[in-house]
Amino acid sequence: MKYRVYLLITLFVLSISSIVNAQGKLIPIEELQNRNYYPTRINDAKFMGKSDIYSFTKDGKSLWLCSSKEDAKEVLKLSDITPTLKTFVGIIYVTDKQFIYRATNDGLYVYDMDSKTTKKLNSFDKDTKAEEINYNSSNIAYKQNDNLFIMINNEKKQITTDGTKDLVYGEAVHRNEFGIEKGLFWNESGDKLAFYKMDQSMVTDYPLVNTEERVAKVTPIKYPMAGMKSHEVLIGIYDVKNNSTVYLKTRHNESVEEREMYLTNITWAPDGKTIYVAKLNRLQNHLWVESYDAITGNLIRVLFEETSPKYLEPETGLYFIPNSSDKFLWLSERDGFNHIYEYDITGKLIKQVTSGKWMVKSIDGFNEKGDEVYISATKDSPIENNIYGVNLKNDNIRRITPDHGTHSIAFNSRGTLFIDSYSNYNTTSMSTLLLDNKGKTLKTLHQSEDPWKNFDKPTIEISTIKAKDGTDLYYRMIKPMNFDPNKKYPVFVYVYGGPHAQMITDSWTGGAGNFLIFMAQQGFIVWTIDNRGSANRGYEFESAIWHNCGTIEVSDQMDGVNYLKTLPYINKDRISVDGWSYGGFMTISLMLKNPGVFDIATAGGPVIDWKWYEVMYGERYMGTPENNPEGYKNANLLNYIDNFQGKLLIFQGYQDNTVVPQNSLEFIRNAVKEGKQVDYFMYTAHEHNVRGKDRIDLYEKIYNYHKSDLK
Repeated sequence: MKYRVYLLITLFVLSISSIVNAQGKLIPIEELQNRNYYPTRINDAKFMGKSDIYSFTKDGKSLWLCSSKEDAKEVLKLSDITPTLKTFVGIIYVTDKQFIYRATNDGLYVYDMDSKTTKKLNSFDKDTKAEEINYNSSNIAYKQNDNLFIMINNEKKQITTDGTKDLVYGEAVHRNEFGIEKGLFWNESGDKLAFYKMDQSMVTDYPLVNTEERVAKVTPIKYPMAGMKSHEVLIGIYDVKNNSTVYLKTRHNESVEEREMYLTNITWAPDGKTIYVAKLNRLQNHLWVESYDAITGNLIRVLFEETSPKYLEPETGLYFIPNSSDKFLWLSERDGFNHIYEYDITGKLIKQVTSGKWMVKSIDGFNEKGDEVYISATKDSPIENNIYGVNLKNDNIRRITPDHGTHSIAFNSRGTLFIDSYSNYNTTSMSTLLLDNKGKTLKTLHQSEDPWKNFDKPTIEISTIKAKDGTDLYYRMIKPMNFDPNKKYPVFVYVYGGPHAQMITDSWTGGAGNFLIFMAQQGFIVWTIDNRGSANRGYEFESAIWHNCGTIEVSDQMDGVNYLKTLPYINKDRISVDGWSYGGFMTISLMLKNPGVFDIATAGGPVIDWKWYEVMYGERYMGTPENNPEGYKNANLLNYIDNFQGKLLIFQGYQDNTVVPQNSLEFIRNAVKEGKQVDYFMYTAHEHNVRGKDRIDLYEKIYNYHKSDLK
């Protein structure tokens, strides 16, 4: 179903029981992180081996089993197993009755649920990191003292010796862009280990400062800024049987261009003899998908190439089709939307499997025969995430999830049973259902109560407005309780606006967090819109910001504000804005580029000048200061300080290694030079996010800064 011009959604939201004032029952701000005020859920639901029995845990402390014919029952507690484990979340089933776990004594064990016995498989050294376990062989790879080690049958082997802070082994590279989350990769059998080797000795040290020391201590990080020298990466292959290492010959020569290639999406072939790499140039507009011999490191072939006049962003590797080791699936936005393409291992394109103006968000797996692939996709609506089965023989697509909303699934080995965890705008997260392969609900495993049921409830509207070019933009409006259309309400605009994020979703509360519901309870109309540049609407929509960040997004946001101003219940003189990270950049951009519109703004961790942002993300969207000087000039918020009107409070994590403090500090310095009064608050121990008790402090500061608009 498509969302048309106007969809009104009334949500039952927010609940505790005892706080009452003239406005009704309100949640106290200090309770916003209390787990009691989030929907309950079951965790880590999964099928056991090849059986139709599945397990889950409610709190990590006990394990429950269930099937389509039997009700759930508690079968194990942490105290039942020796050596103990910290949580049942993350256990790996190796058979229908056995699972592998990491014990609190740093050992790897298998537990047999029939005999109730435990067998040790391998040990971990203490003080290790970047651990990677191969569950077929029980081999373990890890880092210790900057070098790589493996543990095989409790025998420790060191496989690198020259690791330092500058020469980094076995960790995620390219600042975790391109879907890179780790730096160690076992093949299926566990006899070969691929690993990243990153030389960052040539990258500038950025001086973060730890103020908790007796004398404040510089704790520098490697931070390659846009246009500056980037790190250089290789991929090593360690052969367990031969105790030898080779490096893939990914470079044609030793030019800077070749050394700075991004090596992404490492994928092992099912036989473990070939390894695949998606190689991307630093301009991020030319991609090569290549295969390499894992014994020699030699290039076998370039399977195919992709190019773009803007940028490419490979985020997933190859998905080999079961029972067909010579064919794989590849995700690409080459036709404007993320879709599946089927190739053989010579690089021959067999066919495009899916198509249409919607996005395949992920490939989740295959059925036992390998003739059906399960995907998460936006086929029915760009704000939904449903699960579909795609027949690889005839490309027919069937929807598995029975209700609209935001879904995630686990399924058995045959693809006949699915555990569906989901929420939508009128279903509390997480409803967890057992479905058959036709999407029929067999059993409800869990249904959370409304955690805010004892509170007065705002209403939430999700609908669309038109951007200047006619593009539909989704918005979410949260109206205060007891909304009176004859009154005038202040507006609290919450903005993100950047790539890889979607604020408006068909999920519980429409994707709004508890703090936004709290602000509506206080009397604000809380407004959010997904402008061009945000996720899940196709390549053209997201790449519209290319080389000109802070322009189209600001225009779209202002279309939203101008729409608000047409509503009779909006106080046009009381519109404020708040955002963090890209949202911080957007908040200040909105205020400075539209003087007089926003009377109050709070911005956290904002990018101020993109030349201070890092290479991978920054250059993808903005190029370099050298090849896009006009774009950098237009986006540089220092150039607009003389437009400043109203009140602005900037928050900064002093240990921020994502948007480094130089951004906000330079804004403050230049504001003082221009005679502009800007407020500033530093969270000295936090990085790019503020967590724990300090998060409540942040909420309080934001609310207190904006609440004058309620008068």
